[in-house]
Amino acid sequence: MLWTIFLLLNGLLILVLLYSTRTRQKNEPPLDKGFLPWLGHALEFGKDAAKFLSRMKDRHGDIFTIRVAGKYVTVLLDPNSFDGVMNDTVCLDFTRSKNQVIQRIFSLQLPSIKPSAERQWMEQHFQGLNLSKLCGSMNSNLQKLLLSDQSGCSPSEWRQDGLFNLCYSLLFRAGYLTLFEKRDNATEVYNEFRKFDDLLAKLARCSLRRDESKTAKLSRERLWELLTPECLRGYSESNSWQQKYHHFLQKEGIDAEMQKKALLLQLWTTQCNAGPAAFWLLGFLLTHPEAMEAVKSEIRGHTLQDTSLQRPPINPLEAHSTPVLDSVLSETLRLTAAVMIRREVVHGKVLQMANGQEYHLRRGDVVCLFPFLSPQMDPQIHQEPQIFKYDRFLTDRKMKDTFYKDGKRLKYYTMPWGAGSNICVGKEFAVTAIKQFVILLLTHLDLEMCDPEDKLPPVNTSRYGFGMLQPDGDLQVRHRLKNTQNEI
Repeated sequence: MLWTIFLLLNGLLILVLLYSTRTRQKNEPPLDKGFLPWLGHALEFGKDAAKFLSRMKDRHGDIFTIRVAGKYVTVLLDPNSFDGVMNDTVCLDFTRSKNQVIQRIFSLQLPSIKPSAERQWMEQHFQGLNLSKLCGSMNSNLQKLLLSDQSGCSPSEWRQDGLFNLCYSLLFRAGYLTLFEKRDNATEVYNEFRKFDDLLAKLARCSLRRDESKTAKLSRERLWELLTPECLRGYSESNSWQQKYHHFLQKEGIDAEMQKKALLLQLWTTQCNAGPAAFWLLGFLLTHPEAMEAVKSEIRGHTLQDTSLQRPPINPLEAHSTPVLDSVLSETLRLTAAVMIRREVVHGKVLQMANGQEYHLRRGDVVCLFPFLSPQMDPQIHQEPQIFKYDRFLTDRKMKDTFYKDGKRLKYYTMPWGAGSNICVGKEFAVTAIKQFVILLLTHLDLEMCDPEDKLPPVNTSRYGFGMLQPDGDLQVRHRLKNTQNEI
């Protein structure tokens, strides 16, 4: 028995040593393995990916390979070369690593569903007439919740809250009421979701402490229960987005247990970004008075039939363009959207860079694009990239879409929603919801910081790679209903 254990350990040690002795071959990107065997740079990468990868970029340039927990990851930071990764569906694969993360976080496996079939279904329900109906419902739910949350308060009575909680709570509950069929448990679902979401990055990295692991497990199971559609209990006649998605899963042969788990994945996918994005946008407006005045002036310039919360809800975005607000949103997303685009190398590949240089990518490695560093925070593309400039994406009162690097016009100058064939299907729904929310708040509430000298909290650095960044802390604000909506 002891001899068997010894042989196994010896074999594992040999494998680790062999894997640790990888060297850079001809035409491969610069290799940086780190000092720790097997782990490599995993600890730095997980703690603050932006800071670590920025240091690697300064050391190695726009492409390099690092070792992260036994995996070799080639990081590409030249946006002019992104298409060589984004458009390759033969040598590069995104489904395997995506499915592994989904299994780790949501305990979910959907092997019988083809990604193309699911995407086609999503596009059908988040575009065209269906999108218009969802946006109308979202606007109605936002107005109802805003009025409900302010009930019992006199117009002169100030209420204090954290801005992050205010934005996340309202947008999440409105989104939940728009997409899911249950109408009476939105607040409970939100509170449980926040517990789960707070641990999501650690879940993905398998770095939970024992007590956190227990909390995450219980929270996930509770959300499965809360999200169980009435049709799985034997009675439902709703025509909600959730019900339609349930029918899609049934058609694809997914069993009832996995259907419940898939709903949690969709809840996170549809609701995890809008609230944080609205927080950063309003936070930037509150801490930059000139930007706030520019947005309010644009809203004042629109002649609306009636913006009273007591009247049937209207959607001002349907009748008016909002280039200033669009620029503010684009600048907010540039500064706070931090997706990571990953592909697994399933066949050895030669990647041609925009400058003509070629690099060989090894089979079994991972390729990673991190648009937050470049193009979004690249000083060669965006002057003073760390500074919020509300008009960065404005030119002659129109949205600016012309940016350059190394003299070449960029196809990708900001990528908060991904790009190419895998761009976020719900982008238009999310953008519209954020803008609806901001317009409603500025139209119907007086909103100000409790401390005029306060600053936005720093980002939670562990959230890099998981969509919208979240703050490490909150910004305390106070708000009250306006006496009249003409006081914007």
